[in-house]
Amino acid sequence: MDLACVLRYVPDMSSWEPDRTFEFTAALSIGGEATHTVHVRGDGPPILLLQELPGIGPETLDLVDRLTDSGFRVYLPHLFGTFGKVTMTRNALRMFCIRREFNVFLKGRQSPISTWMRALCRHIRSEEEALGVGVIGMCLTGSFALALMADEAVLGGVASQPALPLFGGDTLHMSEADITEARAGMKSKGPGLAMRYTGDRVAPARLMRALESAFGEDLQTVEFPGNDHSLLTLHFHDPAYHRVEAYFHERFARP
Repeated sequence: MDLACVLRYVPDMSSWEPDRTFEFTAALSIGGEATHTVHVRGDGPPILLLQELPGIGPETLDLVDRLTDSGFRVYLPHLFGTFGKVTMTRNALRMFCIRREFNVFLKGRQSPISTWMRALCRHIRSEEEALGVGVIGMCLTGSFALALMADEAVLGGVASQPALPLFGGDTLHMSEADITEARAGMKSKGPGLAMRYTGDRVAPARLMRALESAFGEDLQTVEFPGNDHSLLTLHFHDPAYHRVEAYFHERFARP
C-alpha cells in the first residue's frame, strides 16, 4: 500500500481556496429561511459534503482535496463554526443557539435544516445538469445523507459515524415516513452506506443497529476496528475513505 495515500496531510489554510462560492437560501421545515455560504471545488460528478460538529477544519478540507483528486466536484456548505478551524466545544455550545436549524436531540423526525439540504441538492443537480448528486454526511449530519436519498436529485448517500439524535437510544433522527421514502429511493438507485468505528461512543452501536433494522437490505453498513470517531477527517481511516470513493464511482457510473 502506498504510504502517501495513508498518511493524512494538513493543508496550508492560507493557500486553500475554493474555485468559487455562492450564498444559498432555502426554506426550513418549520417556516422561515436559512442562508449559508457554499464552497465549490473540483471538476466531475457532484458530491455534497455536509460538515461534522467539530467544524470545517484542515482535515475536512483535506477530505475535499482527496475527493477532487479522485475526480469529483465537491460542494461544501458552511453551516456553523469558524471556517478553517476545529472548535469542538464552541460548536457544541452553538447547537443551542441554532436550534431553529439543528435540533440534535430530536427523535422521530429530522431537524428543520433538512428541507434546506434537499433544496440545495436540487439546485446542484440543476446547475450541473447532472443525473444526480452524491451526499456525504458526518457525525450530526450523518443521517441526513440517508434521508436525502428519498429525493430524485440524490443518487447515493453515505452516513459516516451518524450520531443523531444525541442520547436518543435506538430512536432515529427521522420519521417513519422519512424512512419509507428513503428506502424507496434506495431500491431504485442502490443502497445507502453507513460506517462507524466499532468503539465509537458518539455514534454508538445501538444507533447503527437501529439503522440496519429500519433500512434492511437497502443499507450497507461497515464497522472498522478502533475507538475513534471521525472516519474521514480527524481520525482518518484509509479503508473507510476508499470505501466511500468506490461507492460514488460505482454509483455515478450507473446509466
